[in-house]
Amino acid sequence: MIDINLLRENPEAMRKALRDRQMKESILDDFLALDVEWRKATQAVDETRAELKKASEARDIETAKKIKETLKKDESDLNMLEAKRNELVLKFPNIPDSSVPVGKDESGNQVLRVWGTPRTDKVEDYLSLAKRLDLIDIERAGKVSGSRFGYLKNAAVLLEFALIRFAFDQAIKKGFIPVIPPVLIKPEMLTKMGKGRFMADNDAFFIEKDNLYLAGSAEHTIGPMHAGEIFDEKDLPRRYIGFSTAFRRESGSYGKDTRGILRVHQFDKAELFSITKPEDSHKEHEFLIAFEEELMQAIGLPYRVIANATGDIGFDTARQVDIETWLPSEGLYRETHSASNTTDYQSRGLGIKYRKANSTEYVHMLNATAFSQRPIIAILENFQTADGGVKIPEVLQPYVGFSEIRPK
Repeated sequence: MIDINLLRENPEAMRKALRDRQMKESILDDFLALDVEWRKATQAVDETRAELKKASEARDIETAKKIKETLKKDESDLNMLEAKRNELVLKFPNIPDSSVPVGKDESGNQVLRVWGTPRTDKVEDYLSLAKRLDLIDIERAGKVSGSRFGYLKNAAVLLEFALIRFAFDQAIKKGFIPVIPPVLIKPEMLTKMGKGRFMADNDAFFIEKDNLYLAGSAEHTIGPMHAGEIFDEKDLPRRYIGFSTAFRRESGSYGKDTRGILRVHQFDKAELFSITKPEDSHKEHEFLIAFEEELMQAIGLPYRVIANATGDIGFDTARQVDIETWLPSEGLYRETHSASNTTDYQSRGLGIKYRKANSTEYVHMLNATAFSQRPIIAILENFQTADGGVKIPEVLQPYVGFSEIRPK
């Protein structure tokens, strides 16, 4: 959640953030008005409690009885205002970092750099190739589960595990702690993670009987691991790499990428997650982006790095940088990785701090993609061979056990 003191003391910063994110500024006026009422109600309760204390000390039973009735009403009014205020504060997004380009949507994104040489000759699109090589079956998945699902088969399965294991091996060398988190999460934990929009937009799958959501990323369940905890300064940064199946309705994308497995309801992903001191979070963000690029360069997939605009960053995010990978069949770069700095937005909701010399302060939390299933698509297209097979990237060959997927 956003810092309430920031809304009170620097409302213009939030007004700008709301404008840049294409959100209505009236929400801030509503909050500030409600906050004034809350403070008046708080003062009234404090004053009534002081009166009650005086009456009790004077053993004035009749007066104390009347004051208790007043106090009961004042406390009820305060609780109602506090509940409304707490509900409203969750509707405020994180404030974008000053480095984030201002733009209403992805059209305002900026290319930071490009790596590799895009393949420009004619290739078979990944879905046709995968069907021919018996790697992906969306027809049978549709029969079993409906649209936006797919079976990975044969070498595609080995490719996924190769990508995940390679990412884990490289991350562990850098001090990341491996973890397999739960895929079910309590609503209050998703809320504290700043994922209210994920729930409100109906993008999350909800199991009503158990009052649990299916996680949309390992980030959703790694972040709350340390809810309510205080780190020692010497123990930061704390870095995790987690593997999880992720579930999303993709409710805002109907009509887009309906074929294949580029945008599906269920997918696997290895996620990087960092907890750090506020003064180190920008450096940590760059570290995560550099690690993503290191993984991509090791595989040899052409990509570009994108600074996301204010209208295209996550609700809980202060700065977001994506990696888009070249898909030759489309002649386009498509997003495969994302790295986000949520500053203290998530940690404030979760109550995660670190201990300084004479005080405690909220940590900063960051997340980034190591590998999902999307790079499999890029591998199938970028490494097609002249005879209709697919060459396995050299660094993945020891994990897969062979060097090429050969046509039948």
